[in-house]
Amino acid sequence: MLIIKTLNLMKKILGMGNALVDMLYQLPNEVVLQEINFPKGSMQLVDVEQSEAVLLKVKNLPVQQLSGGSAGNTVHGIAALGAPAGFIGKVGKDDLGEFFHQDLKNAGIDAGFILSETATGKAVAMITPDSERTFATYLGAAVELCADDLKSEMFEGYHIFHIEGYLVQNHELLQTALRMAKNAGVLVSIDMASFNVVDANFDFLWEMVKEYVDIIFANEEEAKSFTKMEPEDALNEIAKYVQIAVVKIGAKGALIKKGEELVRIQAVGTNVIDTTGAGDLFASGFLYGLLNDWPLHKAGAAGAIMAGKIISKIGGRLAGDEIAEVRAKIAKL
Repeated sequence: MLIIKTLNLMKKILGMGNALVDMLYQLPNEVVLQEINFPKGSMQLVDVEQSEAVLLKVKNLPVQQLSGGSAGNTVHGIAALGAPAGFIGKVGKDDLGEFFHQDLKNAGIDAGFILSETATGKAVAMITPDSERTFATYLGAAVELCADDLKSEMFEGYHIFHIEGYLVQNHELLQTALRMAKNAGVLVSIDMASFNVVDANFDFLWEMVKEYVDIIFANEEEAKSFTKMEPEDALNEIAKYVQIAVVKIGAKGALIKKGEELVRIQAVGTNVIDTTGAGDLFASGFLYGLLNDWPLHKAGAAGAIMAGKIISKIGGRLAGDEIAEVRAKIAKL
């Protein structure tokens, strides 16, 4: 019998972000947060000693461990839907670094890791019964990713380059990555990640957007920090400078604009357990749609399905049966 092998001609996406291992703990109450004096719902940057001290407090609780980071979550979601994907990040020469690499490899993601003598970064997420997440984040090797680590060939063969906003704080790294992506003919997508990052890098971020960026994802707070406007006006302002602007408005869904086309996406109703990765997985569904040349309303609906599913469970990653479920729903769009 003759077997004909066909090449995968689907467009590819490359992500770059902080390579952090997510360690998710469900707390029975808020006692641990009180003991370590972390405001509930906050994200605290900690050093390695503080990180270990937090882990001691939760060591007797069950843990779910996943390769994470915002761009990592998005790329995982896209790979789960069946698109070819790659990732650039920096990890330590340790067990967590090997775990991160293997986790991406198991998902079919082509991982371009730079190795460091510093320990791999980790985000300890403590989830209280009200679904609020409080993070103790040790950036470790992830934050050492620098412009000198990047090579132009890393961007070749990709159609979209997606970067998380947390990297905006390293101006040389971001500008180098965006320039290399554009030189390779790749569309640039950025998730703004946090309103405080936008505030702290306001002028530089606007400069990068005007010069290099094609697709922007922002939530209400980030869009307001970036434009000083409410969601719809912010969307219109951002859309003047990029091909596609997306403003996520929580339970109200999302607004998407391309040129004169404006699309309103309804959120997918579900029981909220943990909002970890909701924005990341919305980007997964939407960018997957763009890779398939779908219209905005269909790509946005795919994003809403992904986001709606991820908030109904603990953690920012879909399991096998959940992937099958969202793929089936998206296939009906």
